[in-house]
Amino acid sequence: MSWNDSQPMVSIKNVHKSFGALEVLKGVSLDVMKGEVICIIGPSGSGKSTLIRCINALNDIQEGSILVEGQEVNDSKLDKLELRKKVGMVFQQYNLFPHKTALENVMMAPIRVLKQDKDEVEKTARALIRKVRLEGKEDSYPGELSGGQQQRVAIARSLAMKPDVILFDEVTAALDPETVNEVLLTIKDLADEGMTCILVTHEMGFAREVADHIYFTDRGVIVEHGPPTNFFDNAKDPRTKEFLSQIL
Repeated sequence: MSWNDSQPMVSIKNVHKSFGALEVLKGVSLDVMKGEVICIIGPSGSGKSTLIRCINALNDIQEGSILVEGQEVNDSKLDKLELRKKVGMVFQQYNLFPHKTALENVMMAPIRVLKQDKDEVEKTARALIRKVRLEGKEDSYPGELSGGQQQRVAIARSLAMKPDVILFDEVTAALDPETVNEVLLTIKDLADEGMTCILVTHEMGFAREVADHIYFTDRGVIVEHGPPTNFFDNAKDPRTKEFLSQIL
């Protein structure tokens, strides 16, 4: 399996996904290059979260192909653990361990999964907590942190695995408005540093500012896509225009 930077880091081709009789994805295709920031937007139930959960094999697919760095995700012989070392994910619900401190939450996977040296991991974890602007909160438990702070710990935890791409699934949807910006600022920092990011988001201002490319999904298909200026200022499809008119 040879892959190089001139090829898409994530390549999705004609992906179909059903839950029982309900077809949620109906032939979705998109490519993400290394260092790109892609935002997927659309109404609830349009298949956005399902799509990104397919990228790291949390959902299987019925048809089509998903390649991550040249490796087929839809392969029965896939080592999911190896895939998830490359593909980090941050969820809407932070999924932190409540009985572990912020620092311990960030350290767990590198020690348990990557079998790294504890002292090295701790050094890295402290640096990551600084990076997400939570210095001084290392010994706090999740219950002592705001939602925005917990979400930033979850981002640091994902970064601790040194992934090549991070998936963000509506990571600000459960947050108070005043903490949304702290989380978006953290993601913007990562984007500025060249991290490949795929975000499902409702934050249109953020998408306009940070995304290289925006995909609008509705009823399981990609209706329209393009760079932010084209997308927001010159949307062509009536469904896109209607969606944007409701939220902008």
